[in-house]
Amino acid sequence: MTKITTFTLWGCLALFGMFATGALSAPPKNKDETPPPLLSPEKVADYIHAIIEADRKFYTAQVVNRMQERGIVKATEHWENEGTLPLPAQFLKHSGQVVAENGSGIRYRLISLWPINQQNSPATPFERKALETLADNPAEPYRGIVTSGKKRYFQAIYADRAVSAACVSCHNQHPLSPKRDFRMSDIMGGIAITIPVE
Repeated sequence: MTKITTFTLWGCLALFGMFATGALSAPPKNKDETPPPLLSPEKVADYIHAIIEADRKFYTAQVVNRMQERGIVKATEHWENEGTLPLPAQFLKHSGQVVAENGSGIRYRLISLWPINQQNSPATPFERKALETLADNPAEPYRGIVTSGKKRYFQAIYADRAVSAACVSCHNQHPLSPKRDFRMSDIMGGIAITIPVE
């Protein structure tokens, strides 16, 4: 199930990448016809975010919660060594790594002001400002153009809420967690989506 969902996500992201770069735009029928407009990076990021959210919601409800309720297998932090399922946050992290390896330049990851894993800390002042802003206004993603070296990227950061009891209990009980009073639907951080721009 995890492999199927990850490959579905990868395929959809590749499709949206082709739309964003114009690869799937229909060519003009004649030289006087105006080519169709390309999708904006804001729209592409919104589509990618919708896919990420749908995959994680399905994985959490229909795989993790279902298997744990039936006593078949549970999700744990050390899933690779314990023969268990990845936690929903780990599922997102690893599917993001698969997307990053496909060469499209698209990246996504979880970030937080209170990360258990320090790799999930904000990497730039833009990401920190986004998380601080989302804490007060979670309904609107924080967007902008960022640079890394000589390359420019569009980045959109969406509020990430506690979507399951597993999220809440993991963060509230983990010995490395800097915040231990999360409740369901609280803002736990953000989903950062980064798209290369020409």
